[in-house]
Amino acid sequence: MRLSLIVSALVAVIVGFGGSVAIVIAAAEAVGASAAATSSWLAAVCLAKAIASGYLSTRHRMPIVLAWSTPGAALVATSSGIGFAEAVGAFAACAVLIVLTALVRPLGELVRRIPTSLATAVLAGVLFDFVMGAVTRSVDLPLIGVPMILVFVSARLWSPSWAVIGALVIGFGTALAFGLNDPLPAPVLSELVWTTPRFDAAALIGLALPLYIVTMASQNLPGFAVLRADGYDPPVQSILGATGLASLVSAPFGAHTTSLAAITASICTGPDAHPDPAKRWLGGIVYAGGYLVLAAIAASVVALFAAFPAELILILAGLALTGPFIGALSVAVSHGDEAFAAVATFVVTASGLTLLGIGAAFWGLLAGLALEGARRAKKDRPHQRREITR
Repeated sequence: MRLSLIVSALVAVIVGFGGSVAIVIAAAEAVGASAAATSSWLAAVCLAKAIASGYLSTRHRMPIVLAWSTPGAALVATSSGIGFAEAVGAFAACAVLIVLTALVRPLGELVRRIPTSLATAVLAGVLFDFVMGAVTRSVDLPLIGVPMILVFVSARLWSPSWAVIGALVIGFGTALAFGLNDPLPAPVLSELVWTTPRFDAAALIGLALPLYIVTMASQNLPGFAVLRADGYDPPVQSILGATGLASLVSAPFGAHTTSLAAITASICTGPDAHPDPAKRWLGGIVYAGGYLVLAAIAASVVALFAAFPAELILILAGLALTGPFIGALSVAVSHGDEAFAAVATFVVTASGLTLLGIGAAFWGLLAGLALEGARRAKKDRPHQRREITR
């Protein structure tokens, strides 16, 4: 196997995991997951990514690599009033929707009919609190936050993918140097912990549905575009079916949605991985092996993060989501006619509004759809009048 293929796959694993693991841990804390449940969450989602990536890459002979839904984890982390069992129920419901999208074509068409500007505005609203938190938490703990931000900004000029890793290293290093951490834990192997899903109406509407939309819009659709850009014809139904089933099986162990990788996928799908496109699928096997190792040590990762100040984790999460936030907000306001509805969607989502026990992401999308629907109805009315006159 070509060395560049192995290196590319392992770099994708390191960047994908290290760049967003803090967001998943923050999500687990937001829904009240215990330390054991959090490590189970990480282990289960890593196993889901490994098994499904290896299966899809081998079956279709193309580098199909999966990721956890980073925007989805951010959505979970900004939710309020949802317990862990209810969150697990929402994860399972989201997985069922993804499977149905693979089986029922009209459902996929319905999702595609949601204006991109509104879907990305929901995502931007979800991410806003995290990105802003990187600054506010740095004020609370400047000894760690300021060096992390400086390293992140400097490294991002050269490599956005490695900027978060650099911030992580400097954050941990600074905390260790000034004794701001608890004693480091001994390494332990991960264990999967079963949580019986609880299906709560508010969680299904306020978390499962937005999680499904955000995952489809910000992970799966861009992931298909990355494969097509490198000359592949992705098997859409097969990928959605596999990711949906992987998410459904792993949900009771705490894992949120498994999806197609987007940004890190490009590391494995391009000519830098291997000059022959027909052989790049082997990178998916190496990628799967990397996540199997991470699944085994997930408990150690959770324990390690727990030994450091909570502000460090939140600062890291905010920095990691800066790029996705910029991209989402740019797309949201780039469609001139839809900009007003998109801004309304963003504002309502970012407000953190909760009504009837349902979170802001749902109300933001609903507000945007209502405004955009009214705009389109008004736009079509003069045309209908002309047709009647004729």
